[in-house]
Amino acid sequence: MKHEIKVKVRACETDGLGHVSNISYFIYLEEARVEFFRELGMPLNMEEWDFILASTSCDFKQQAYFDEVLTIQTSVWKIGNSSFHIEHQVQNERGLIATGKAVVVHFDFQKQCPTVIPDDMRWKLEQYYTSNEWKEERA
Repeated sequence: MKHEIKVKVRACETDGLGHVSNISYFIYLEEARVEFFRELGMPLNMEEWDFILASTSCDFKQQAYFDEVLTIQTSVWKIGNSSFHIEHQVQNERGLIATGKAVVVHFDFQKQCPTVIPDDMRWKLEQYYTSNEWKEERA
């Protein structure tokens, strides 16, 4: 299963060349992650927040432009003891625009260390696990 959101490109997200600035993609991917966490029923207030972003990347496949609607699909492709890997596909009517990856760590801010992903969270993440679905595009 994949989580999906839509983002409309604003003028301020484009650069002097007229296409979406590379930094804007990271903002889109963050929005997709937050909405993914919301869908999973995870607390979104900072007092209960228990995640850190360990790594993020984005590969650009083609340009996107002002006023286009981008669809961002998110799935989980690896679940470890204290971290999980998610993958994003950014698409529009012209096809694949970008792919993104992130490693998210379940984190205890009091102790300042990673902690084991609770069983209920692991079960929710497994609902979005796509072991081979995007494998060809990751290679």
